[in-house]
Amino acid sequence: MPDSLSFELARMAQEIDSRFDLLLTPPQDSRRTLYEAMRHAAIGGGKRLRPLLVTGSARLFAVEPECALRVGLAVEAIHVYSLIHDDLPAMDDDDVRRGRPTLHRAYDEATAILAGDALQALAFEIVSAEATHPDPFVRAELTGALAAAVGPAGMVGGQAMDMAAQQLAQDLGMVTRLQQLKTGALIAFSVEAGAILGRVAPDGRTRLRAYAHDLGLAFQIADDLLDAEGDPQSIGKATSKDAAAGKATFVGLLGVDRARMQARLLAEQAKEHLAGVGREADLLRDIADFAVDRDR
Repeated sequence: MPDSLSFELARMAQEIDSRFDLLLTPPQDSRRTLYEAMRHAAIGGGKRLRPLLVTGSARLFAVEPECALRVGLAVEAIHVYSLIHDDLPAMDDDDVRRGRPTLHRAYDEATAILAGDALQALAFEIVSAEATHPDPFVRAELTGALAAAVGPAGMVGGQAMDMAAQQLAQDLGMVTRLQQLKTGALIAFSVEAGAILGRVAPDGRTRLRAYAHDLGLAFQIADDLLDAEGDPQSIGKATSKDAAAGKATFVGLLGVDRARMQARLLAEQAKEHLAGVGREADLLRDIADFAVDRDR
C-alpha cells in the first residue's frame, strides 16, 4: 500500500470515528443502551473505504472537504447498519465482526435491529441537512440517490437475492448481478456522490460510473478470495462460511487463480476509466489497487 493511501485511510478512520463519537453520545435516559449499541458497531474497525471514495471523487470537482466528509459519514452509517442486519441469526448468523462480538451477541437481537434502523435513519438525516451542502437541489439528489442505492433496487435487493440464492440456479451472471446490488450499489453511490456535490450533470459522470462498476466487482471478488483463503484473525470475522452454506461465489465459479486474475483485470480497467484525469484522481487509482491487494 502506498504511504499516501495508508495516511488517507488512517485519517478517514479518525474522522469517521470522531464524528460518530460526537453524534452518538449516549443520553441519560432509557435510550442509553441503544446508543451504546450503535457506538459498538460504528466506532473502531472497518476500512472506511466508502467514505474515502466519496472524498476521492469530490476532489475531482473541488468540493469542500467538509461536505464530502458528511456524505462519507452517511454512507458509513448505512454500511454499518447493513453489517448489523447481515449478521443477525435470520440472515448470515455471524458471531464475530471486526474482531469483536457482533451486535446481537454483544447485546441482543432486538437491540441490534433497532441500532441498524437508527443508523439508517441517521444517514438520511445527515445527507439531507443543510450543513452537507447549501444547495437544496444537491441535497435532494443525494438523498434520492442514496435511497436508490440502499433499497430494493440496490443493497437490500441484493441481500434478498443472496438469501434466495441457495434455491436458485447459480451461475456467473446471477452472482454478478447479486453483487452489483448487494455490494456495488453503495460503492457506486460513494463514487458518484462527489460529482453530485460538485453539481456535475448526470451525463458528465459516465467515467466515474464505469470506474465504480469495475471497482465494485473487483472488491467483491477480493472479498470472496479472502473468505476462501484469508486468515480469520486478520479479517476479523469467520471465513469459509459461503462455501459451507452452499452459496455461489466468484471463487467457487471461477476458481482461485482465475478469480484473482479477474479481480486484477477489473482494478486495471477501473483505473483506465480515469485516463486523462490528473493527479487529483490518484487517490481513486490507489483505492482500485488496494481493493484487490488487501488482506482484510
